[in-house]
Amino acid sequence: MTDSGPGSPSGEPVNSDETASGIPYAGTASTDEAVSAVKEISSQIYDFAAVPGKASEPGPGVGECEGRDKDKYFQVYHPWNFAPKKASDIDIAMENLKKRLKTDGWVTKDLYHDNSPNKALNLIADNNSKKVSVWIVQYSRDKNPSLGIEVVSGCFQIPDGQKIDHF
Repeated sequence: MTDSGPGSPSGEPVNSDETASGIPYAGTASTDEAVSAVKEISSQIYDFAAVPGKASEPGPGVGECEGRDKDKYFQVYHPWNFAPKKASDIDIAMENLKKRLKTDGWVTKDLYHDNSPNKALNLIADNNSKKVSVWIVQYSRDKNPSLGIEVVSGCFQIPDGQKIDHF
């Protein structure tokens, strides 16, 4: 990836590794291609949990990419919930995720208990080769234990002649 800098038609960096806000450049893709890639990552994370359960239905959304031209760049967000069939499997799922999010290009960036009354365990991991991050919150003390999961892509550039489909 190269940075064409001020010489680019818009006067902003193109194909740079990161935006001014630190969000990595994820390449050129249509909205549908980028959404499909993020869905595939979410499916991989579901598999990493390795316990029977159900994922929530809402699909990915497309939003602006901070620090970039909103007509040329976008990010894909996929927030979802994972509820194991057995409440006791919530700890097993999180342990499996902690192990697997240290393999296959994943790097754990942070692991901490938040300041909520339940001191929920939070796990943040990045996959630099896939230009994606995941934030997982373990809600083990809720009536129905679950994992809150959000997968976020880097900044995609829309191909010339196409428009970003925000949803």
